[in-house]
Amino acid sequence: MRTLYVVTHPEATHHVEAVVGGWHDSRLTPAGVRAAASIAQALRTRIPDGAEVELFSSDLQRTRRTAEEAAELFGVKPILDRRLREKSYGQAEGKPQEWLDRRFVPPPAVGERMDHDEGVEGAETKGEWAQRIYAAMDEILQRPCEHQVIVTHGGSLTFVVASWIRMPIQSAGYASFRAPSGSITTLREDDFFHNRQVISLGDTRHLDSARR
Repeated sequence: MRTLYVVTHPEATHHVEAVVGGWHDSRLTPAGVRAAASIAQALRTRIPDGAEVELFSSDLQRTRRTAEEAAELFGVKPILDRRLREKSYGQAEGKPQEWLDRRFVPPPAVGERMDHDEGVEGAETKGEWAQRIYAAMDEILQRPCEHQVIVTHGGSLTFVVASWIRMPIQSAGYASFRAPSGSITTLREDDFFHNRQVISLGDTRHLDSARR
């Protein structure tokens, strides 16, 4: 049986500063660091002692710092993969969110959504974003480890889950799996039918202690 634990990084400086994240290399806030410790403890309670664990993470500071908390508990080294980053917002990254909001062109309800130009120079299309997440997931799932932790971003979680359930990439333009910052999504594949389940999406119960 294979189980994936997909972590969305907790509160980072771009959240509290109200600037665009994307590839802007923001850091965890003090509250985010406390939440990262709670995430690591929650993972420790869910994964059996002595089990082999692999840990993958986006290479940005906010995800890397989150992964480091779990890495210390499990005695593993995070495998950093830039393909697990959030969507790139090009010239909007690091600018005030309201700057992006004024310029953003939403995708059409029907028609071409994966290659849609959102009106921001240098930004990734949804298709480019999905393709790199799918490619990273393909490599992760080729590995035989039964317990794998993936630390990524709230937006990228959609394509992690879509890839897991083998949604055709051309259909993923309509997909949206929402999860709060600092959440854990649990995915499991059984050994008999090899069905892939979404056990839980965006669980944040472990953050209660971090908020105190």
